Amino acid sequence: MNERDTDEHHAAQRQAALDYHRFPKPGKLEIRATKPLANGRDLSRAYSPGVAEACIAIQSNPDGAADYTARGNLVAVVTNGTAVLGLGNIGALASKPVMEGKAVLFKKFAGIDCFDIELKETDPERLADIVCALEPTFGAINLEDIRAPDCFVVEKICRERMNIPVFHDDQHGTAIVVCAAALNALRLTERHWEDIKVVSTGGGAAGIACLNMLLTLGVRRENVYLLDLHGLVHEGRDVDMTPHKAAFAQPGPMRALGDVIEDADLFLGLSGPNILTAAMVAKMAQRPIIFALANPDPEIAYDVAKAAAPDALIATGRSDYPNQVNNVLCFPFIFRGALDVGATEINEAMKIGCVEGIAALARATTSAETAAAYQGEQLTFGTDYLIPKPFDPRLMGVVAAAVAEAAMESGVARRPIEDLGAYKANLDASVFKSSMIMRPVFAAAADAQRRIVFAEGEDERVLRTAQAMTEEMTDIPILIGRPDVIASRIARAGLTLDPETSLEIVNPENDPRYRDYWETYHALMARRGVAPDIARAIMRTNTTAIGAVMVARGEADSLICGTFGQFLWHLRYVTEVLGQGDLHPVGAMSLMILEDGPLYIADTHVHARPTPAQVAETVVACARHVRRFGIEPRVALCSASQFGNLDSDSGRTMRAALALLDEMHLDFQYEGEMNADAALDAELRARFLPKGRMEGPANVLVFASTDAAGATRNILKARASGLEVGPLLMGMGNKAHIVTPSITTRGLLNVSALAGTPVDHYG
Repeated sequence: MNERDTDEHHAAQRQAALDYHRFPKPGKLEIRATKPLANGRDLSRAYSPGVAEACIAIQSNPDGAADYTARGNLVAVVTNGTAVLGLGNIGALASKPVMEGKAVLFKKFAGIDCFDIELKETDPERLADIVCALEPTFGAINLEDIRAPDCFVVEKICRERMNIPVFHDDQHGTAIVVCAAALNALRLTERHWEDIKVVSTGGGAAGIACLNMLLTLGVRRENVYLLDLHGLVHEGRDVDMTPHKAAFAQPGPMRALGDVIEDADLFLGLSGPNILTAAMVAKMAQRPIIFALANPDPEIAYDVAKAAAPDALIATGRSDYPNQVNNVLCFPFIFRGALDVGATEINEAMKIGCVEGIAALARATTSAETAAAYQGEQLTFGTDYLIPKPFDPRLMGVVAAAVAEAAMESGVARRPIEDLGAYKANLDASVFKSSMIMRPVFAAAADAQRRIVFAEGEDERVLRTAQAMTEEMTDIPILIGRPDVIASRIARAGLTLDPETSLEIVNPENDPRYRDYWETYHALMARRGVAPDIARAIMRTNTTAIGAVMVARGEADSLICGTFGQFLWHLRYVTEVLGQGDLHPVGAMSLMILEDGPLYIADTHVHARPTPAQVAETVVACARHVRRFGIEPRVALCSASQFGNLDSDSGRTMRAALALLDEMHLDFQYEGEMNADAALDAELRARFLPKGRMEGPANVLVFASTDAAGATRNILKARASGLEVGPLLMGMGNKAHIVTPSITTRGLLNVSALAGTPVDHYG
């Protein structure tokens, strides 16, 4: 790229960033009401006179503010704009885009509401006075981008005078993430805190906080060498010294970085570009740990450091190199844990809990969601993966729970949590939208050990599902696929699956049961035009048929297929092999998890134009399956016709199905035929049928064609951010489920939990 192209590229990037902030409306934040305000009744409760009741309750018990207002989930990001990112002292107003961005991260990663507050005040004591006066409004304060040493003064005053958490993220957030990476680096290199030599450049707020945290973890003060613009901080020096720097003063004649770097185990750079040379790296201890965190240009270029010490463990502040030290790994979740237990402060125990939680997560198997967000990157614990990625959804549960526990153990929690396990599950549910509603299913699956065979065993989503099954469930995954391909993909994904102990592999190219399988298939299909040669070929190439035969022979309890290919193609082989006796495909039902609750859609795949009897059968099957989730079904038979007002095919079908259902004397609510909006809006429905048989909105929509059901399912996914669980193949006794190619690993895990539930749990 020549100079002109580079300039044009930078100009385009700059304009794109400006457009992002400007359109479709200026800024990155807005305020939304959490309660309805649609009529006079709502107004009287939201404001006068009803609001007085909340005020009186808080006056009598100040802790009630967490129950009756947003304060318990509200953080202020406060700055005076004197040390903004790499921009320096740009002032309070110019810092506002950064603070808005910080507020967005709080909401995105931890569900915390946040106001950005930019103050035109440079005197640290007066700034602290203003922040302290904000205590009635907020549950916690995040100080941000305040220059050193003023930031130390502001934080000290606020911590002493305020009874809510005050956290300077530039200091402590950086220190926590650095120490999490260092903890894992020491683990990999078999070092111990008390033995390592640390050389640090940068005497600012972040640098000092990192060193203090390292001391808390066990590093010896005499083993720490701190340098700033004036060289080594040493005894007797009086140039640009502060009490925070003086605490690390070293005796002796050494003054330069090149003098003190010899045999250093850890270089910690929080200063400026290109101050650590390759020659200096060569003088460090074996397998040196180099954290060059200056942004955008580190203290030593990544490639230069690697060339000087190929075995080095390197972290930077950049996202284009491994091990990015990013405060977003910490601050949303330490505040989440602190707010949830009503902590009065964020203390050292909570910070250490955060360090250990982040470090432990990097050592765990990478989640499928993280792998999807960082495609192409190697996300396996090791030299290039010391800390997790910001978009790892498990950070919330792991880190916030660790912080909450530390707050309770250290005595600063005003609202202790009785059941930490349930608390962590709730945190996970806020990230994994299916978690809460799937709890009854996973609980039922935990009572039995079932063998689940996956037809597409080489698919990475299937491999990650198998990994999760071995970690979270008792079911045994069976993968159909070539062993060498499965092994290479397990290694590439950084999984710990062991074919010898944690799963079974069926190799369609060479399995000792091959003859048994094709003979079983041929026995089932001999009078349906399948000759022995065709049976042999199918049992070599058709993994869905192989999986179905395994279930038919009792070698597996349930089959999951469909991660590629067309639904009806898979259904053909499932029906041929497993559709015996009373088992036959009734319909496919998808659970759509929406912002306002779950909604079940059927039949999305099986019967293109169902008969009234098939619709009735689908309704009964849906009700049975919905109860597996602990939900009482309310089923709407959806049609273009509304209670007989249109003589259409769908209307006639649904009216006939309704008559069949009435003859069954069922124990759940159902109604029809009706439009989908009437099904979901009880008041609207009452205008057409005031004395209907169903109360409230429907939670199950059964349509008269797969076109209508499938279109509704896809619209909810694409435009309403609906998360799908399923589709579930009803009528096959839980012996098979056919998913769709768009399914995620989390979706596969949910279906495997459903498949892992014995039929008597929901029959």
